[in-house]
Amino acid sequence: MPNKPTVGFIGAGNMGWPMAACLVKAGFDVLINDSRREVANNFVQQIGGTAPDTLRQLAEGSDVIVTMLPTSVIVENVLGGGDDNIFAGLKPGTIVVEMSSGVPSVTQRLAEQVAALGAHMIDGPVSGGVPRARTGELAIMVGGDPAIVDKAMPVLKAMGTSVLKTGAVGSGQAMKALNNLVSTGGFLIGIEALLIGQRFGLDPAVMTDVLNAATGMNNSTQKKFKQFVISRKFDAGFTMGLLAKDLSIALQVGRETGTAAPLSALVREMIVSAETMFGPGSDHTEMAKWVEKLVGDELKSG
Repeated sequence: MPNKPTVGFIGAGNMGWPMAACLVKAGFDVLINDSRREVANNFVQQIGGTAPDTLRQLAEGSDVIVTMLPTSVIVENVLGGGDDNIFAGLKPGTIVVEMSSGVPSVTQRLAEQVAALGAHMIDGPVSGGVPRARTGELAIMVGGDPAIVDKAMPVLKAMGTSVLKTGAVGSGQAMKALNNLVSTGGFLIGIEALLIGQRFGLDPAVMTDVLNAATGMNNSTQKKFKQFVISRKFDAGFTMGLLAKDLSIALQVGRETGTAAPLSALVREMIVSAETMFGPGSDHTEMAKWVEKLVGDELKSG
């Protein structure tokens, strides 16, 4: 593989666009694809790279192929479904990096299909949201053959500052789902605490400062409460539907491993209820509104 492999990038959404832009900035030749042709064309005009007419052409021209898509079902279709797909043009030795927050067992099955074609698949879901995608400072959880991961490392490091090897293929996606489970639990308990404190007479913004200086600190207290909840902006850039999907994956891993997870199940049910109330396209930070409705109060500061 050349020092600067050509990267085919599939999925120029909220996360995919800035991730692919980081690859262009790092000097990689990027072949961009999105189900919305106009989005791929806009990327080329604004950022660079080229937009092949078909997935087959993208595969034929790529040394590394990145998929950054909403679900494993869509990934399956892009790789091997329909009249136009990646498998039709996949070259032996190509590395497929599945960066979607997918279902680990599905990714493991796809990895077998990729291997049968003489190529390699690793999974590399990300954490950090749109802000860190823009700056190339994502945390990337990578599962797969260590030698293949090492070959893909220059591409991964153009998008993330923390590239963490998690084990066999699929393990990155399992870790991502579990990470989002823990993050969501921290968010929900934090919002409950702010509402209790506000009714007692504490200012939610002051409470957030204290939590961040004490042992209650977590990612939500640091990067979500003031920025998106107390401000009432609710525009962090990650949807409720995608969060609900990730938590369902985490619970599926729990079932497949025979692990009792009652608190995890409660957290998922709360998010599914919030998704039903506000819609799958709503920002995930709007789950604070669901807690507020239970309490009958709204967080305010000042």
